[in-house]
Amino acid sequence: ASPNALVLWEAQFGDFNNMAQCIIDQFICPGQAKWVRQNGIVLLLPHGMEGMGPEHSSARPERFLQMCNDDPDVLPDLQEENFDINQLYDCNWIVVNCSTPGNFFHVLRRQILLPFRKPLIVFTPKSLLRHPEARTSFDEMLPGTHFQRVIPENGPAAQDPHKVKRLLFCTGKVYYDLTRERKARNMEEEVAITRIEQLSPFPFDLLLKEAQKYPNAELAWCQEEHKNQGYYDYVKPRLRTTIDRAKPVWYAGRDPAAAPATGNKKTHLTELQRFLDTAFDLDAFKKFS
Repeated sequence: ASPNALVLWEAQFGDFNNMAQCIIDQFICPGQAKWVRQNGIVLLLPHGMEGMGPEHSSARPERFLQMCNDDPDVLPDLQEENFDINQLYDCNWIVVNCSTPGNFFHVLRRQILLPFRKPLIVFTPKSLLRHPEARTSFDEMLPGTHFQRVIPENGPAAQDPHKVKRLLFCTGKVYYDLTRERKARNMEEEVAITRIEQLSPFPFDLLLKEAQKYPNAELAWCQEEHKNQGYYDYVKPRLRTTIDRAKPVWYAGRDPAAAPATGNKKTHLTELQRFLDTAFDLDAFKKFS
C-alpha cells in the first residue's frame, strides 16, 4: 500500500502465483481502473523451461500479457515526446523478462524513481543466477545508464546488416540458448538476435528500428515455451502492427501443449534441440511460404 516503498513478492517458482490468482485479478491488474488506487508492487516470478517438470517451469506469462490494456492493432505516435514514459503512465502494469543483471537492477530502480506507481511483473529465470554469460559491467549501472526496453544485436551481424538472412526476436534466458547454437553453427554473420526486455508496454519504436536495420532478413519469434503459452499470442499481432512487410513473422518454439512443460528430461532436451534447429535452418520456413 505504501507509495514510497519498494515492495517485492517473490514466488519460489513462478508457477506458484496461481494460488494468488484471485488477488492478482481483483486488485493488482485493475487496481487503478477499478479501485482508483495506484500501487507499485513487484512480483518476482521464476520462470523458464529448465527441465524441472510441469510444476516448476512456467509463471504463465500468457496470463499476465492477456490482461495488459494496450491495443495490439494500433501503432502509437512514435514521435511523441517522452514516448516510453507516457506508455508506462497509460498501462495497467509493466511486464518484463530481463536477461542481464544490469537490466534487472535498472528496472527495480526505475520502479521507485517513476513519478507514479504501476505494478511490475518480472519473470526471473533461475539458471541465469549461475550462467557465466549473464553478467553486466559496472559501467552499465553507473550514472547516465538506464533500463533497456530492447537489447539489439551487437555482434558481427550488426556490423553488416544487409548480409543478415534472419532476424530472431526473443525474450529472457532463451537468448543464451540461441547464441550458443548460433556460434556452434558458425552463423554469427547470417542471424541477428534481438532481445525484448520489456514486453508490456510493447516497445513499438525500438522494434521498428531493428526491423528496418535488417531489410533482407526474414523475421521470426523464438520462445522456449509451448506455442499456446508464453509470449507468442501477445507479440505476434504487435509485431505485425509495427512492421509493414509482406512477409510474416514466423514462429520457432515448442508445439502447443496442455501442460506447461514435460516431466521427462530427455523429452525436454529433444524439444529444445528441435526448436533450435527450426530457428537456425534458413530453409525451415519456405514450406509455409
